[in-house]
Amino acid sequence: QAQLVESGGGLVQTGGSLRLSCAVSGFTASDRLMAWFRMAPGQEREFVAGIRWNGGGLFYADSAQGRFTISMDDAKNTMHLQMNSLQPEDTAIYYCAADSANGGNWRFAWEYDIWGQGTQVTVSS
Repeated sequence: QAQLVESGGGLVQTGGSLRLSCAVSGFTASDRLMAWFRMAPGQEREFVAGIRWNGGGLFYADSAQGRFTISMDDAKNTMHLQMNSLQPEDTAIYYCAADSANGGNWRFAWEYDIWGQGTQVTVSS
């Protein structure tokens, strides 16, 4: 059974850092397209960063570029998102997602069929 479990969220001040983790079970993360999405109250689910480990592909939203780094710990079958220089507008629930089909539409939520339950990130102003 495929499962994604996020961790690492919390409350930080503006300019602070957090590292999110997505523990993968039931499949090998490096074999799939995977991504981080986020959703703030009253907003649509938003792509943050994606990774296709075996293909060496890293993908970032404009809002994440230069501040966030997505990575894969293949030995632990765990994906990470290092978030630096956090701003209040980064406040959201962050979700880990995986695409069983390993497709090409990495920026769209509908591409992904496996989702975690989310971890809350709150950045105080």
